[in-house]
Amino acid sequence: MAFWVYILRCADSSYYTGHTDNLEKRIHEHHLGAITSCYTFKRRPLQLAFSQDFPTRIEALTSERQIKGWSRKKKEAMMRGDWVEVSRLAKSSNTCRTNNTVRTEILDVVRTEPFDTVRPELVEGMNGVERRQATPAIFTETTSTVRPEPRASRIVEGISPSDHPSTSSGRTDGESSL
Repeated sequence: MAFWVYILRCADSSYYTGHTDNLEKRIHEHHLGAITSCYTFKRRPLQLAFSQDFPTRIEALTSERQIKGWSRKKKEAMMRGDWVEVSRLAKSSNTCRTNNTVRTEILDVVRTEPFDTVRPELVEGMNGVERRQATPAIFTETTSTVRPEPRASRIVEGISPSDHPSTSSGRTDGESSL
């Protein structure tokens, strides 16, 4: 099964980048306006400007996220197949230290392997005890018996303890506790 990254040129000349496992169907949905909350809904008609296939969804998603972080010029260079210009624009964006390029640098580091924190066993439908027993030891709650060391109180000249009553309760000395 192939997965696709695609770029649509919208009627307002903006670009929309997405990924799918069925390119023809997804482009058709964009043209019809099947998803009213989609960026392209009010920007029709649309034109397919670029598409590339990938063997896995994670590779397509990684590429989509990377492209979404690129400048318009860099996207247009890629769509033209001008890889020298794409490389030049990548170097210039990584050497510049503005708020706009920090986003590009962060998006260039994308995790390609699946997260290894997913547990293989089913946890839905378990009661609390079963869930805790299925949880790896590193995630279980622990109760510490270590108590903080008592701190020596400091006496400040001119101030007596009664001048600053405790705030740990809802009342101060002299008030009744109805």
